[in-house]
Order: sequence, then C-alpha cells, then structure tokens
Amino acid sequence: MQWRSVVVGLVVLRLSLSCLLWLAFGLGTNVSWGFNFHLSFNLHKLDLLFGEEKGTDPNDNSWSQRLHGHKNEDTGTTCAKAEEESPTSSYLSFFDGRQDEYVRRYSSFPDTLKLKMKDMAKDMFYFGYDNYMKYAFPEDELNPIDCEGRGPDVSNPSNININDVLGNYSLTLIDTLDTLLVLGNVTEFQRAVRLVIDTVSFDKDSTVQVFEANIRILGSLISAHILLTDPKHPFGQVDFEGYDDELLHLAHDLAVRLLPAFENTGTGIPYPRVNLKSGVPLDSINETCTAGAGSLLVEFGILSRLIGDSTFEWVARRAVRALWNLRSNETGLLGNVVNIQTGEWVGKQSGLGAGMDSFYEYLLKSYILFGEKEDYRMFQAAYESIQNHLRRGRESCNEGEGDPPLYVNVNMFSGEIMNTWIDSLQAFFPGLQVLNGDVDNAICLHAFYYGIWKRFGALPERYNWQLQAPDVHFYPLRPELVESTYLLYQATKNPFYLHVGMDILQSLEKNAKVRCGYATLHHVVEKTKEDRMESFFLSETCKYLYLLFDEDNPLHKSDNKYIFTTEGHVVPIDKRFREKEWKDLFPCEEGALAEVEPNNQPPPSNISNCKRIPEERRYTLPLKSVYMRQIDHMVGLF
Repeated sequence: MQWRSVVVGLVVLRLSLSCLLWLAFGLGTNVSWGFNFHLSFNLHKLDLLFGEEKGTDPNDNSWSQRLHGHKNEDTGTTCAKAEEESPTSSYLSFFDGRQDEYVRRYSSFPDTLKLKMKDMAKDMFYFGYDNYMKYAFPEDELNPIDCEGRGPDVSNPSNININDVLGNYSLTLIDTLDTLLVLGNVTEFQRAVRLVIDTVSFDKDSTVQVFEANIRILGSLISAHILLTDPKHPFGQVDFEGYDDELLHLAHDLAVRLLPAFENTGTGIPYPRVNLKSGVPLDSINETCTAGAGSLLVEFGILSRLIGDSTFEWVARRAVRALWNLRSNETGLLGNVVNIQTGEWVGKQSGLGAGMDSFYEYLLKSYILFGEKEDYRMFQAAYESIQNHLRRGRESCNEGEGDPPLYVNVNMFSGEIMNTWIDSLQAFFPGLQVLNGDVDNAICLHAFYYGIWKRFGALPERYNWQLQAPDVHFYPLRPELVESTYLLYQATKNPFYLHVGMDILQSLEKNAKVRCGYATLHHVVEKTKEDRMESFFLSETCKYLYLLFDEDNPLHKSDNKYIFTTEGHVVPIDKRFREKEWKDLFPCEEGALAEVEPNNQPPPSNISNCKRIPEERRYTLPLKSVYMRQIDHMVGLF
C-alpha cells in the first residue's frame, strides 16, 4: 500500500506542476510559439524543455511571424480573429493579476493638478524662448548648454543635419510666433512680428531643404498672418496699427525662392534643396524622400488661395500626384526615397516614420482645408493599404488575443517586413488616426509609444521592437507623441492622457533642462546631452503640452475650427480656403483617381471626428488594464 501512496503522490505532484505551468504561462492551443519578446518566461526555452519543435500558426497575431519564414499567403489580411472558443487561457492571462494598479493611477486627474501642469508647460516654453531671445536672436537656434546662438555651418556645407534647417533667417523666432498667441501673450506676439518684419530677409546665400523651409518658416508666416487679420479675433485684439500684410509678403517671397526646386525634373517631383539666392545647386542630388516632396500642399495651397495665384498649389499638387502614380500596383504602397528624374524607387521601404510620415498627414489635412475630394480619395486608398500591409497584431485594440497592434516597415512591392525597428516620428500617426475617426487604433499605437517613453523618459529615434532596445539612441525633443496625446485627449477627454502629458513634462524637466534651455538627449539610456534646442521644441512640443492642460484656450472655445500643420502651426478651417480663382488644376490628367462610389462618399471636410468615443467609455481607461500591462511588459518595463 505504501508504494501505491508514493505513486499517487508523484502523479498528483506532476499534475500540480503541469497546472501551475499552464496557469502561469497560458500554454494552450492558441499560443504563438514564434513570439519574439524576451519575456521573463521564455517560450523558446519551454520548447526545448519539452523537446518538441513547435510551429507557428499562419493566422497567429504575432508581429514576428514573417521574420521566421511563416508567411501568410493572404497579404490583404494583417491580423486574424482570435479563436471563438479556446479551451485554455492565453498568455494574456499572465497580465490579469495586477490590472487595478492602472485604474488607480490613471482614472482621475484633479483640476488643481491640471492647472499646475499648465503653468509648468508655460514656464518650460518661456525658459527656452526667453533664453533664445537673450542669447541667440537673431541667429536661428539656441545652444542651450553654452548659451550661444547657432546659424548655418558655413565651414562645412555638407553638414545637412544643420544646414537643411538653418538658413540664417531667425528660425526659432519665426517658428514660435503662433505659440505666443496660444499662450495668450498678445504683447510679445506683436513685438515678435515687428522684429520679423524689421530684421528678416530671405535674400541669403543659404542652401536649405525645401521641406524644412516650407513647414517651419513659410507655414509659420502664413499662420501668424491669418491670426493677425482674422476678423473673429479668437485670441483677442492681436492686430496692430500699421500692419500691411508684411508677413504674407515675406511668405510669398520665400515661396518664390523655393520654386526653382520644381523646375527641370523629369517627374515634377522637386529637388530636395535650393539656394535662396541662386536656386538649385549645381551639385544637387536627384533623390528625395516621399515626405519631403509630398508635404508641401497645405502651405503652398493656402498661399495660393490667399494671394490668388495658382502656381504654388499647382506645383505642390503635381508633386503629390506624381508620387501617388508611382505607388505599387500590388500593394498600393509607396517607397521612402525616389529618383526625381526617372521616377524609380531608390528606397523601397514603406512605413509611417521618417521619409513618409507627413505625406499621409497632408493628404487628409489638405482635404479638410480645401475640400478637394481627390485628396480624400488618395488618403482613403493609402490608409487601406497601410492597414492591409503595415499593421500587425490582433485585429481589435481592446479585444482578443495576440500582440498589440503595431505598424512595421515593409517592402513596398511585397509587403514583407524589412527590419524590426520603428522610429519616433511614427508617433504622430495616432493623432492622424483621430482626425480620420479611427480612435480605437489610435489608442493602441499611442499606448505602445507611451510604454517606450515610460521606460526611457524619452523616445529613442529608432526603437527595435524585437530586441526591446534603441537602435538609434538620441532624442531631439520631438513633439509627435505629445501631439497624439493632445488629440486623443480632445477626442476622448480621458484623464489617462493628462497623466501621459504630465509624465512627458516631468521627464523633460528632469532629463533635458540645462542652463539656458532644453537640450537634445544624445543617449536616452545614459541621458547624455547635445548642445542643441531645435525650433520645433518651442513651436510644437511646448504648444501641445500647454494646450493639453488648458481647457479654456480660445482654440477649444472658439466657434471656429482649427487644424495644425505638420509643424504645429495653427490654421483655421475657413471657407476662404475652399474657394479658388482658377479652374481645376488637373481636370483630365492620366491616372486620375476614379470618383468614389455614391455609397462611399467622403465625409464633409469641415466636420470634426473628435467625438466618436461613446460617453460611457470616456471615463474608463482607454485601453484595458490587461493590454496596458502587456505593452509595458513587451517594452521591457518589467
């Protein structure tokens, strides 16, 4: 009888251990054995433990399935539905235990704390702005560590990291004009406008990137001019005696100096750089990125409609159409680098980050501003291709099993994953999804980027999602995550996003603040710094942080509706911009997109998508605790 007791005891012990393994790791029929994250439990090691070679279900919702030769033949479907009836728990059950900590932390945000954060964001802006004016103006940027100004690198013309942006035209002052109004400082705004009028000239021997000059300088001049002359006076009486459209004239002058970029190209796609005095440099390259060439339409289009000259919108729209007509016939995707003479794709990577981001952004924003149906048709088709070929993970953000949704970099022709990194610029995309009404997908992608921020106190320029580590370590104070946070808060009014903004503010104060401003982080892990404060920190990062906590801002209270350019400049959605003094620019061009079907008409271009979240979901967590904890685990927070 004793030996029977021993056997029974061993059987019970084995069953108990099996149950523990089952419950702890969720080893059921729906487990992804190709899961790539280095979790505290390692499923690959469990394979070895049990001595079996596990395959990967081609319908599994893992980002990594195409990296290991497991290809889904149906490339039109990027995620499969979870099994309707699973006899066992999924690995997500591992994350259920401590979900209440997320509710406790994120489900409320006191008004007193909101006011404190608004003041903190304002102080952050003025610490950078005042020191720029004190130590750097009229140069382009502030070196916040040495408290000195920075202009173009004339000794090294090939230093495009500096010279693409800095044109010896008081960049930071111009780029921050409308931010002063957003913060309610009418007096300083008027003083800054007078300084620009009195001191800025574009008759300079400076070779700059067309894209950067457009979004930072041209866009800001147009925005400030519109706000100055707006008869509705949303920011109060901001105009002043003697203003005679000088900002608009400066914008026109700059745009004329950028026009040579569009000449002598075989495709109509512009050269990437021009010299403001002499035009396209003789040694200019014939390659440009999709975003650089295809993100000029908002600023050029507004300028054309303000001055009644179709030239600027015509060249910008021609470039967009040329790029669009080069997309893959198989996937509908575009690459990231193109030869402007031949139309051949030099870079075949298709993603949502550097080189591509604002191309998609401006398709939708151009439609919102100008009401041109063609722009919406292009955006709609592009968004469908993105969802079909770039999106990985479970089908639903807040339901089901598998990896959280993520947009990866793929080959534009095959849709195959090209690498395992995403970049910080892609953090803009949730904000664009909000404008498109796809708030659920926006919530999930934003949560992933916020997880990365929580781990490092910044966003590394490139993050390797397979290795859970930065590929490129610097962070130049970019605004994209803040922008998406602000837009998601406007869409949901969920206090979670106020907590995100507070975390970002506190991280910047702790990690980036130096003697005379805020410095680029050279290494997000070591927190070493570079002596540079780019203009977009004041133009965008501080602006969005302030607006996040300022519920009573005129932008939120005004009857007028506004949109932000890709550089964060405020532009009203105005009927003036839907009127033009010329006929259609491309009425019969080859390759024009077909009209949308009657049952699939584009939405009214002046209607906001910001209130698509049902009331009952506005004060719960935007993402279930189990999925928040899953993301935190996947980015290495525990």
